Amino acid sequence: MASVAQPAAVQRLERIWAGRPGVLGWLTTTDHKRIGLLYLFACLVFFAAGGVEALLIRTQLVHPNNNELSPAAFNQVMTMHGVTMIFLFVIPISTGAFGNYLLPLMIGARDMAFPRLNALSFWIFAGSGIFMYAGLALGNGPNAGWFDYVPLASRQFNPGQGIDFYALGLIFNGISTTAAAINFIVTIFKLRAPGMSLNRMPLFAYAFLAVSLALVFAMPALTTDLVFLELDRRLGFSFFEPSHGGDVLLWQHLFWLFGHPEVYIIILPAFGIATSIIPTFTRRRMIAFPMVALAEILVVFIGFGVWVHHMFSTGLSNVVLIWFAAASLMVVIPSAIQIFAWLTTLVTGRPKFQTPLLWIVGFIVFFIVGGLSGIMFAAVPFDQQLTDTYFVVAHFHFIIFGAAVFPLLGGLYYWFPKVTGRMYHEGVGRLSFWIAFAGTAVTFFPMHVVGLFGMPRRVYTYPSGLGWQGYNLTETIGAYILAAGLVLVFANLVVSLFRGAPAGDNPFGGATLEWSTSSPPPEFNYAVIPHVRSAYPMWDEEDRRKDADALARGERVLDKGHETPASTVLDADWDEVLDMPSNSPWPICFAVALSAAFAFLIGGHLMAVAVCAAAMAAVLVAWHSKEPQEE
Repeated sequence: MASVAQPAAVQRLERIWAGRPGVLGWLTTTDHKRIGLLYLFACLVFFAAGGVEALLIRTQLVHPNNNELSPAAFNQVMTMHGVTMIFLFVIPISTGAFGNYLLPLMIGARDMAFPRLNALSFWIFAGSGIFMYAGLALGNGPNAGWFDYVPLASRQFNPGQGIDFYALGLIFNGISTTAAAINFIVTIFKLRAPGMSLNRMPLFAYAFLAVSLALVFAMPALTTDLVFLELDRRLGFSFFEPSHGGDVLLWQHLFWLFGHPEVYIIILPAFGIATSIIPTFTRRRMIAFPMVALAEILVVFIGFGVWVHHMFSTGLSNVVLIWFAAASLMVVIPSAIQIFAWLTTLVTGRPKFQTPLLWIVGFIVFFIVGGLSGIMFAAVPFDQQLTDTYFVVAHFHFIIFGAAVFPLLGGLYYWFPKVTGRMYHEGVGRLSFWIAFAGTAVTFFPMHVVGLFGMPRRVYTYPSGLGWQGYNLTETIGAYILAAGLVLVFANLVVSLFRGAPAGDNPFGGATLEWSTSSPPPEFNYAVIPHVRSAYPMWDEEDRRKDADALARGERVLDKGHETPASTVLDADWDEVLDMPSNSPWPICFAVALSAAFAFLIGGHLMAVAVCAAAMAAVLVAWHSKEPQEE
């Protein structure tokens, strides 16, 4: 209808916003949708690698005295599994893939606030992942656990390059994460559609705002820790050496100052996805909308005050332990608010249990299970007894996998029609959920029991006669069942991409703004900048008709260039029109130079690092040179 009403304006938008074709177009793109897809494909590759590592771990532990992996290989695989799943899959697929693709569409923008910075974030992320896996391929993978505790990670006890690949790789990765977080914050505050005041912003956007704020404040602690470690290892500093005035607990304090907020960084996008899917399939607005929005912000704020929750067995004073135990109990409150809202919305609505909603129900179940086992660790004596046992592994994986990854899989099904224009197979989708749900429960629930029986974390093998064998066998069987369910998910989506039925623009009757445009969306997202009067604009049919009328009159079209509107922070009143950059080779050029600098740094080739720095400076000069005006 839009093309018929105002074909000249739409055709001009198509010409102005058209991306380059072919591989070169993908390498130089600044389109948030293409960048989101690049993140998605890269994260799925890393997810597959992390999954293979998990199966290797479970296969090694399937029976006592097994030797499928050598001790050195097991330590590297175990460490890279954790690093991959956290830094190369869950965080980047949440923010980079889902956030990049969907957030501008949800808030009525045509792109992210800084498109070239957005592209740079992806290429740095990809480079950091390749960098760390290069270490594993060379036999120098990180081997001290994803938390990399000193003194195990110090040069005295770990003289190889594996820890250097870890430290430099995560510093490298943190540049990408921080840049992306800043981009999301500015986009959410300044590029919302006219009328989308803060109280009308989707809960999905609140979740990503909370995640981005957490990343900006949490990443410096981790980066500082990693820099200190590299200075200790490379130049003989003594930040973590007690005999020279250092403190090994400094590593833990700085790491967990990042590490506990990181749990909420991982889980909050899941909350945002849940609050998008539940209203759609229950046909009602989210119960307690303002409280849920506030809870998404509060869970991050309180999360910064509970890092010692991970250090109850390190000998800190009782006063400190009591304070952080109380804070660990407080963080349950905003999570409980959200669980109440999800369940009440499901009960009071008319739920239709299609595949996306099934994944969200599974998420709620596992989040409650993981939350209940987690709150037990707020009791200091309980924590001290079960620290570094498989009980912790069970809790952690119910949260990180069951509660964080399940909504991502539900989101893949939910927005698959929007991204591809095709429907997935519903029957296979439901089957994939039940297989993955069963696999998750069978894999991780027995870990609670074997942890209570004293099985330690990160153990390479174990003797017979301890009563652990049956539980480990069950967990390994569950891991392979889970893997089968995940393979079925992606097989369903891949086949549906080519053979699925046409989806239409809004096949589920979704409530948020991304469903108002075509499937897949055009390069410019919206022919006319939408106007918003509620948090569920697709259910305000009169507003969508007014948008169509505005397009027919040529209002809010912005077809004079590569333009998107900026709005005021609080009320989203129309502020100014921004001229956005288009395709650019400079982000990938900068990322390549930065990747080369880290590669030379691992080998100590400082002159080559200086050359790479000069190349990056030259790229920045070209980056900020004046662009030609649109014709």
